Amino acid sequence: MRNLQIAVVLCLGFLPRLAAQVSVEIVLDQDQFLPRESMRVGVRITNFSGQTLRFGTDNDWLRFTVESESGNLIPQQCDIPVRGEFDVESSTVATKRVDIAPCIHLIRPGRYRVAAAVRIKQWEKELVTKPVTFSVVAGTRLWEQDFGVPNPAGGNSLPEVRRYALQQAMHMKQMKLYVRVTDQTESRFFGVFPLGPMVSFSVPEHQIDKTNNLHVLCQIGPRAFNYSVINPDGQLVIRQTHDYTDTRPVLRASPDGRVLVAGGVRRIALDDIPPPVQPAALTNDVAKVKP
Repeated sequence: MRNLQIAVVLCLGFLPRLAAQVSVEIVLDQDQFLPRESMRVGVRITNFSGQTLRFGTDNDWLRFTVESESGNLIPQQCDIPVRGEFDVESSTVATKRVDIAPCIHLIRPGRYRVAAAVRIKQWEKELVTKPVTFSVVAGTRLWEQDFGVPNPAGGNSLPEVRRYALQQAMHMKQMKLYVRVTDQTESRFFGVFPLGPMVSFSVPEHQIDKTNNLHVLCQIGPRAFNYSVINPDGQLVIRQTHDYTDTRPVLRASPDGRVLVAGGVRRIALDDIPPPVQPAALTNDVAKVKP
C-alpha cells in the first residue's frame, strides 16, 4: 500500500510539470452549427518540453468526447478517423483539425461541450483539454428540391433520389446561408455546410443543371454576390465572387442545360474554388507556428 501511495504522489507531482511543458486545447472556428453540419475541431498542442514529440504513429492518440449541457454523453456512431503522423518540435505550436460530424451525430438543437484527450506515446501520458461550448441551431429552410442520381451500374433501374435544401441561420448578428444534401428521407447526409454570409434582404437564386449540380447566387454585400456550385455528393466544387457593375449578376440556364452567371463581373478572390493560385499545402491537416 505504501508503494502505491508513493507512486500516486509521484504521478500527481509529474502531471503539473507535464502540463507546464506541454499543453493542449480545443480550437473551434465557429461556435454555432446546424444539425449534422461538418464540424472541424482543432486540437492545439503547445510544446515547451525541450524535445520533439511525435503524434499519429497509432490510431488512438487522439480521442474526442461530446456531451450535452446537462452532462449526457453523445454516443459515437463510428471511430473518428485521425490519420497522419507529424512532429511537434520544442517551442512550437501545432494544430490538428478533425471533422467529428460523420461519427458524432448532433441532431437536436441545444448547447453542447466538446473535449479531447491527447496521448503522448513517448511518455505514456495523456493530457485532456478543457471543454469548449458550442450551439446547434435548427435554422430556417428557404427552399428544397428532390432530384435523381442515375444508378452507376446503368440500365433502366430507378434512380436514387436525393434532396437539396437551402437554409438560413443567424450567427453573431449575421445571417448565413447553408446548403444541405441528403437522401429523400433525410436519414442519410452527404453534406451540410455554410455557403457564406447573406444580406438581410437577399433572396438567393438557385438552379439545378443537367448534371444535377446545384447553382446558388446570393448577395453578400451592397454590390457583391457569392456564386457556389454543389454536386450531388454534397461537395462544394465552385465558389466565386461576382460584383454588381452596370448590370446585376443573375443565374441563366443555357439551351444545352448548363447554368451560368450573366451580368456583373467576376472578382478574383483568395478563397475561390478552384483557387486562382494553388497555395502550399499543409500535410495531414496540421498547421505549425512558433508561439
